[in-house]
Amino acid sequence: MSPPETSEAGGVEPVRGPVRPGGLLDVLGMASVVLDAKGRIVLWSPQAEELFGYSAPEALGQYAARLMVDERHIELVGKLFADVMRTGRSWAGGFPILHKDGTTHVVEFRNMRLTDDNGDVFALGLAADQSTVRRLEQDVALSERIVKQSPIGLAVLDTRLRFVSVNPALERLNGVPAEEHLGRTLREVLPHLDTDALESAYLRVLRTGEPVIDRSVVSRTPAAPDEEHIWSLSVYRLEDALDNVLGVATSVVDITEPYRAGVEAENARRRLAVIADASVRIGTTLDLERTAAELADVAVPDLADVAAVDLLDTVVEGRRSTLGPAEPAVLRALAVRAEQEAYAVQAADMPGTVTRYAPDRLVTECVRTGEAVLVRQVGEADLPRIARSPEAAALLRRAGLHSYLAVPLIARGEVLGALDLKRTRNPAPFDDDDLLLARELASRAAVQIDNARWYQNARTNALTLQRSMLPAHDRVTNGLEVASRYQPAGATVEVGGDWFDVIPLDGGRTALVVGDVMGSGINAAATMGRLRTATNTLASLGLDPAVLLDHLEKTTSGLDQSIATCVYAVHDPRRGQFRIANAGHLPPVRVRPGRPPELLDLPTGVPLGVGGIPFSTTTVGFEPGDELVLYTDGLVETRSHSLDERLDALLALLDGPARPLEEVCDLLLRELHHPDNHDDVAVLIARAQEPSR
Repeated sequence: MSPPETSEAGGVEPVRGPVRPGGLLDVLGMASVVLDAKGRIVLWSPQAEELFGYSAPEALGQYAARLMVDERHIELVGKLFADVMRTGRSWAGGFPILHKDGTTHVVEFRNMRLTDDNGDVFALGLAADQSTVRRLEQDVALSERIVKQSPIGLAVLDTRLRFVSVNPALERLNGVPAEEHLGRTLREVLPHLDTDALESAYLRVLRTGEPVIDRSVVSRTPAAPDEEHIWSLSVYRLEDALDNVLGVATSVVDITEPYRAGVEAENARRRLAVIADASVRIGTTLDLERTAAELADVAVPDLADVAAVDLLDTVVEGRRSTLGPAEPAVLRALAVRAEQEAYAVQAADMPGTVTRYAPDRLVTECVRTGEAVLVRQVGEADLPRIARSPEAAALLRRAGLHSYLAVPLIARGEVLGALDLKRTRNPAPFDDDDLLLARELASRAAVQIDNARWYQNARTNALTLQRSMLPAHDRVTNGLEVASRYQPAGATVEVGGDWFDVIPLDGGRTALVVGDVMGSGINAAATMGRLRTATNTLASLGLDPAVLLDHLEKTTSGLDQSIATCVYAVHDPRRGQFRIANAGHLPPVRVRPGRPPELLDLPTGVPLGVGGIPFSTTTVGFEPGDELVLYTDGLVETRSHSLDERLDALLALLDGPARPLEEVCDLLLRELHHPDNHDDVAVLIARAQEPSR
């Protein structure tokens, strides 16, 4: 690559004679194809060979449409070709072209009619891969958008150091319109600058290609003629795809008042560090108490020596709270953290306690008004308004409390409680920067706390709903000893839709049901309740298990696209058998004395809500002493083991001498339900008894 020539005076000489080609056409890979009036290829460029895959000997003389166009498009191509040749109007657009290797590419065309000196007409086609064209268009559009909207002053100068383009930001910084820059040198536009030094730097960049980065320049500009500014200047050489030097690009940033900016930056850095820490540490779960504790942990010791998080008791219970001027604030303490402050901790409310704060207390004022309360220097008269009682005030005095800050926790327009901050060991009082940081911290944490609060309320409601829908069955019913367990999902996820049921039937028979509604939360629990009710109603009709599931499928299809799996088994002690139908559920396990446990080989069926496939009933023997184990997938599924491995583990636990069924239920939950499996579990075990005499 050759640098631009310069004169002895240091200026760049204009280029005379042939100019090196630009690289844009090479980037595009522009191909040229010439067709005669009949559509046969008469000229074929090397770029065409690269674009279409055919060499010149292979292409010349061939009809272009037959060579490169799919049969489905030949008629359309013929029409377009005829229009160009008849009217002389050019045609442009993208068209799918067959490559020699059999693949199809969209190619961007510019087609036009040519006439030679004999009056013969030809068609010239200029072609480029459309993806390459679009990429270049996007690059140009992106560059133009960035330059125009950038807050940094940007300019391009040619090799003679004349302005070629200037963005709006540089117009404002220089105080000179863009049109008064174009075609002029730096010396002509900004005569107050030390242009000799700047032009020397620009020329060095042009010659060597080594950029100038963050060079400080002190000057006055027409934008502020009476005030000196400090600018940070960077200069880069511009080259095209063939390494031709086009000029230089320069960026300009105003860095006036560096000391003030440095101080502000340091304060911002501290705030951002705490906020970044909060973003990582607060809200790791949807547990309300843990989320509050995480907020207190972040605040100590970076912001305060003692931090407490208190919520209005009505808010914790899921109700809105508005305090009048004469009303006390009833606060529930969720978390307290302190940096080696025994007295201050003793003065705080312990997590879980509910305390009534009088209307004149500062924390009451904070949650009533929704505004922060700052006491930079705590005096003797302030202690009674900070502490909950005279005894707590005495403890704060002994702890050396000298500065206090209470910030409301506000989420979605509702005051939830307060973040209470105290300084005892840190000698600096809370200032405006601390107030700003505390507000930001409280604002971010309040959303997480509110999420945890609503989640806790929703989960409690869903769990209450689900438990209310699960049966309370007798230990022994119609010749079966029955034991069951339901374990809700962990605290970090919603309640699921698992259920079980034990339904006495006519003729001494008993129906056992275990099912799982896909999804979680109140909707899943409500759907489970509907399915359980429908199952009980259908079971009372004495239907065959497969017929019952067919009816239950119709019920499920009307429940907002719900899907559920289910096993329905009817025990007949007189015949010593179970009749079982399965709707997409995991297979039950039969345990027989003296034999290894076995997964029953049942037709799996499709889940309820899928439809379209009938269910079938399977009869299995069930003698006294035999056990049938029904369960949901939460018992055996994990992320780290295959289902076959887990089912083998289930069979291994059920092997061996008979044990009390309650012990078996506890054993299965203890050994199989992994903590990382966030799903609820239902287990139902039945053992056939000896017939009574």
